[in-house]
Amino acid sequence: MAYTSGVTTFNLDLTELVEEAFERCGSQLRTGYDLRTARRSINLMTAEWANRGINLWTVEEVSIQLTTNLGVYPVPTDTVDILDLETRTNNASTSNQTDINLSRISEPTYATIPNKLTTGRPIQVYFNRQSGNTDVSEYLLKTSISATDTTITLKTATNADITNLNLRSTGFIQIGTETITYTNIVGNQLQNCWRGQNNTTAATHTAGDAINVQYLPCLNIWPTPDGGGGPYTLVYWRMRRLQDAGSGINIQDIPFRFISCFVAGLSYLMSVKIQGTDPNRVLFLKQDYEDQFTLASQEDRETAPIRFVPRNLFYSR
Repeated sequence: MAYTSGVTTFNLDLTELVEEAFERCGSQLRTGYDLRTARRSINLMTAEWANRGINLWTVEEVSIQLTTNLGVYPVPTDTVDILDLETRTNNASTSNQTDINLSRISEPTYATIPNKLTTGRPIQVYFNRQSGNTDVSEYLLKTSISATDTTITLKTATNADITNLNLRSTGFIQIGTETITYTNIVGNQLQNCWRGQNNTTAATHTAGDAINVQYLPCLNIWPTPDGGGGPYTLVYWRMRRLQDAGSGINIQDIPFRFISCFVAGLSYLMSVKIQGTDPNRVLFLKQDYEDQFTLASQEDRETAPIRFVPRNLFYSR
């Protein structure tokens, strides 16, 4: 009598996925460079997937404890997009917890807000989608600072006098391992600094320490959180980047329903690079990739019912 296996653990590690892709191209994985160029194509393909839309298995819930009078909060640099946001009060209470949805607004809408320092319960958020890169600047720390200092004085490496800093009027810097938010510049000083941001720890720093400029994706919240209605916790759902291709023995950061699509996509990308591949095979592999992605993306979607309720607006004369 025949029995089923009783397990549902099928998966392929990176090397097996690459081997399957090469075979579909009519070739074979032979050298270390073959694996290296395939890994490069995998990373480019997964970046493309992020641009194609939401990948449900990369959606994560994140919470940030909001700080009174601070309206800018960095998010992880592997964040592709923010899906939903809400403020939570009475976070420690299981019976009285209250979640209120936040409206996401665009940069032009955020720019039209007359007073961005207005305080209150946050109701709107602008997601500033920066690169996440960290650049070495021309500046050094002029005077030592403690872990609680909120004014930071900078100098150049040549000790030249600085009239105005060549930095954004508000942003993030990194000293050592600490990320610091500043919201104002006067002369060669960063003022109104918020220490230990982006899950780092505020620390003492010595004169002459290097200053790095960080272009972190961040949430600009309005109104700025007040001290009376909170404490507030910002809860949001983000879509993160897919993890990079590993060294060969790793399985990939994809669910089983995308394995076939993954192989089809890699097969097409490799067929473009492998010399001598029949152009008709390249076209076939491209179409197969698009078909497989359509199938996988249609399955990788929310299937819960949705209800639309019109908003009633009332005008007085």
